[in-house]
Amino acid sequence: MITGTLFQILLLLGVSVTMVLAFQKLRMPPTVGYLLVGVILGPYTIGPVIDGRQIQAVAEFGIVFLLFTIGLSFSLPQLRTMRSTVFGLGFGQVVMTTALIGLLGWLAGLPPAAAFVVGAVFAQSSTTIISKQLVDQGEDQSRHGRLGIALSVFQDITAVPFIVVIPALGAAGVAVGSSLGGAVGIELALALGKGTLAFVVLFVIGRSVLHPLFHLIAERRSAELFTLTVLLVSLCAAGLTELMGLSLAFGAFLAGMLLGETEFRHQVEATIRPFRDVLLGAFFISIGMLFDPGVLPQIWIPAFTAALALLAIKILLVTGLARLSGIDMRTALRTGILLAVGGEFGFALLAIGVDHSVMEAELVQIAFTAVLLSMAAAPFLIRYNHTLARLLTGGSRRVLASDAKDSLEPAGELRDHVIICGYGRIGQSVGHSLEQEGIRYVALDLDPARVREARMAGEPVYFADASDPTVLDSVGLQAARLLLISHGDVAASHRILRHARAERADLPVMVRTRDEAPAESLRAAGATEVVPETLEASLMIASHVLLLLDVPLPHVIARMQRQWSNRYRLLRSLFLGDSLVSNRPGVTMADHLEPVELAARSPGVGQRLGDLLAEGVVASALARQGRRDLNPAADTRLEPGDVVVLFGAPDGLKKTARRLLGR
Repeated sequence: MITGTLFQILLLLGVSVTMVLAFQKLRMPPTVGYLLVGVILGPYTIGPVIDGRQIQAVAEFGIVFLLFTIGLSFSLPQLRTMRSTVFGLGFGQVVMTTALIGLLGWLAGLPPAAAFVVGAVFAQSSTTIISKQLVDQGEDQSRHGRLGIALSVFQDITAVPFIVVIPALGAAGVAVGSSLGGAVGIELALALGKGTLAFVVLFVIGRSVLHPLFHLIAERRSAELFTLTVLLVSLCAAGLTELMGLSLAFGAFLAGMLLGETEFRHQVEATIRPFRDVLLGAFFISIGMLFDPGVLPQIWIPAFTAALALLAIKILLVTGLARLSGIDMRTALRTGILLAVGGEFGFALLAIGVDHSVMEAELVQIAFTAVLLSMAAAPFLIRYNHTLARLLTGGSRRVLASDAKDSLEPAGELRDHVIICGYGRIGQSVGHSLEQEGIRYVALDLDPARVREARMAGEPVYFADASDPTVLDSVGLQAARLLLISHGDVAASHRILRHARAERADLPVMVRTRDEAPAESLRAAGATEVVPETLEASLMIASHVLLLLDVPLPHVIARMQRQWSNRYRLLRSLFLGDSLVSNRPGVTMADHLEPVELAARSPGVGQRLGDLLAEGVVASALARQGRRDLNPAADTRLEPGDVVVLFGAPDGLKKTARRLLGR
């Protein structure tokens, strides 16, 4: 027989899985799905009810781990580099939005403390919705897209002071109906002093303890021990700030900042993410349980009015501040539209206000509904931000489209870089060669001593498991120029290839192996080229043997060239007129590259690429309207003006060219 507790857990998990799956299919953030789960299983709706006390007991840890991961992304050096636009604009937006909406709430009759909380709630924007929607519509690298994402992330940081201040308002006795007085000022000053003390204590402890501790743990090569240590450190920091009368989340944020300076940052983030996502889901379920659909007939007018005010005020404020910082009107307006929506942290601040008796029930329902309405409108506002900006500014569609190509390069962003998985002798050799050529790279390795020595030398190396998909994503897989797997672990190489091909089908991936046995399986998994270490060593030894036996150097070079070209497609993928190969004595290039351009009346136009390739011939690339796609799909329909780059033997190339061109 199923116990009551087990039934509630199964019910909660079943409804959560259903809702998150449905919202992902609809391409909507799962946060809204979790909120809906809370509404369905909450005390205000018909049907089964989950005991909210059990969820709330663990829900706060979702915010703890969320602040911890945000701290990882914003270490002290990174915060020092945030200047001018992002820092000034982000800080100004949060302060002015909180002040203006708080003032309007106070004028409307709200107690000062409650008005302040409402202003803080409305000042937040959803980083999840903004970033996902921009990526889906290809605007994440536009000027307004990058600025919007950077400012929304900065808002997440500014939520930390609110997490400290709101409990201070409750502790000072600023409950519903009371006014701000001297006690509040004392309490806020005390909270500020405690926060500063917590920062100093954790900074001193972190610099002297955390780094050696994680080196010691990493040397054990135990994923279980590493996970336990991450949980211990984050919760110890949270417990310290709670003992000082501050929030758990504030301590976790400080711990994340300190670890964000170390080479363990990416692995720590990958380790904590599953705990964060599950517990954060529980947090939003607990928030959803606060919503009472039965009061909608009484509150829908003020809630709808508050949602419109939220959108309008934030659009005007962000646009105005962006213009004052020197950004053109169109980009400023598009950024304002992106940031107008409410955010997940607004719900978090709302819950803290309820827990500390700063807000009454009806006000909570109005603020909750207003933020939820703005988030529901977010996909439409973001999707049509260019159209709205064009209508409001009277600009042309052509100019707006060109604006999307503008770039706002944030400090320290990885782009067009090489990711090196494994920083042993081969990875280091490649990294040093890239550095000499001025090509950016980032390396991942699981040897803590090696990572420490490399970082001491100023090299961009991190302690992390490259086979973990979240680690690859955190070092910029989507924007990488090439991925090199140099560690020789075949099983890990397959895991890396699976994720790389799922995320970036066009990304060149070079894999090093110890021998030739796994080469074919790695190529089948998506490796662009596989380099067996034993083959290269044998070829080098053979060449030295021949030289010591007085075989002429040109013959030795020719023999090695033939061996390489027979085994590595990349070395054979040269155009026949390339003087680097065709002019070498004794070298015959059987397979080579040949470009074929389709005219408007070519027989290949409109047909599937895979149906036209002769046996042994592959399409290395497809150039279309100035864009070059590597390894085009077999079901690609050819268009007039396409240039298909073929690779294969001469007979196969001629046969394929006849099918494409008809001659």
